[in-house]
Amino acid sequence: MMSQGEITEESNRGKITIFNIPVAWFLIILLITLMAMYTGNLPAGMIGAILIMMILGEFFGWIGDNTPILRSYLGGGAVLSIFGSAYLVHMNFMPEETTGIITDFMQTGGFLNFYIAGLITGSILGLDSKVLLKVGSRFAIPLLAGITTAILLGGLAGLIVGDGVIKTILIIAFPVMGGGMGLGGIPMSQLYADALGNDPSYYLSLVVPAIALANLFAIILASLLNGLGNKYPHLTGNGNMMPGLHYGKKKTTHTMSHMGIGLITGLAFFVISQMLGEFIPLHPLAIMIVLVAVLKVSGILPEIIVDGANAWYQFVGKNWTYALLVGIGITFTDLNVIMDALTLEYIITVGIIVIGVTFTAGFVGKLVGFYPIEAAITTGLGMANMGGTGDVSVLAASKRMDLMPFNQISSTLGASLILFLASIFANLL
Repeated sequence: MMSQGEITEESNRGKITIFNIPVAWFLIILLITLMAMYTGNLPAGMIGAILIMMILGEFFGWIGDNTPILRSYLGGGAVLSIFGSAYLVHMNFMPEETTGIITDFMQTGGFLNFYIAGLITGSILGLDSKVLLKVGSRFAIPLLAGITTAILLGGLAGLIVGDGVIKTILIIAFPVMGGGMGLGGIPMSQLYADALGNDPSYYLSLVVPAIALANLFAIILASLLNGLGNKYPHLTGNGNMMPGLHYGKKKTTHTMSHMGIGLITGLAFFVISQMLGEFIPLHPLAIMIVLVAVLKVSGILPEIIVDGANAWYQFVGKNWTYALLVGIGITFTDLNVIMDALTLEYIITVGIIVIGVTFTAGFVGKLVGFYPIEAAITTGLGMANMGGTGDVSVLAASKRMDLMPFNQISSTLGASLILFLASIFANLL
């Protein structure tokens, strides 16, 4: 028996809709939202932020997913949501007041962590325990192969261009593979300052372009990998890491109560991980992944919590992904920084590293039993993108949101390894 929502979706099939709303009514809501924004009447806080993010996100998402070239080769709605919203800020088309509301909601309000907490908890608890055990035991191999490739290609590029092998590895290769700003760029800049002198802000200005540009390459490659998988189905598990192991596709009837339980579960795991992070030297998200995985494998969690987490995960992924991507574009995507890095040598170096890492991860992943496209997305692009924001963007572009826990492993535990390597290489200068 179909739910009321499924009945509504079925009745809208064949009609032009945006976010399952008849297009005329959606455009009316869009117009009202824009009027509120440009007249200074958009409410501050959660109401104004979520409204503008959801409306712009679904609008950009619909355009991107229905524009042939953009949809097939450039990431579709995911990329347009990020860079369309970033362009609005760059051109001052979005009022500073609105930009501030969204930035506060994303950062101080913690919407990004709120979203990721739901995805990590639900996606891991929704996995079969066999998947966690079989995938986890092999995951480090393509991950380490990708890191090795990044170091080799970065050093080779530095040798050819003349910028120096170690310097290019430190300023380009490690930032590309470092898990974004919070896990990579910021602590890496402090590490370089401690080892080499100068202010951390000096090194931050050097590593930010590599992080931003690599994230752009990663999103585009994610979309291309999705297209490659559609053309050559034997290369992909369509979101499953290994042949014979299927997950994230469980179809159950969820109630409102289930989603409430899932919400509480995700937030509780996030808070516990923050507390454990006070004395465990790992990023809280890495702790959260390990904690949820251990509890899942142990089988001690009641089914109502597992189903609730899965229900909330599906709700968050279905309704807030494009909204979050708009927030990422407005808050974390500086087009000036990206454009400042657009020298031919720099672009080629970053591009070669990201492409090389992706290919290596896919190839080595295939050797250890993974589907090559899923291995490339998780252990390759999961390292090369911009951390939590990049994981969401890459998985949305590749249409494989079920891979979130594996990408988060790359972005957190992988980033910790990169910082360790950076501390060694910095002392070689």
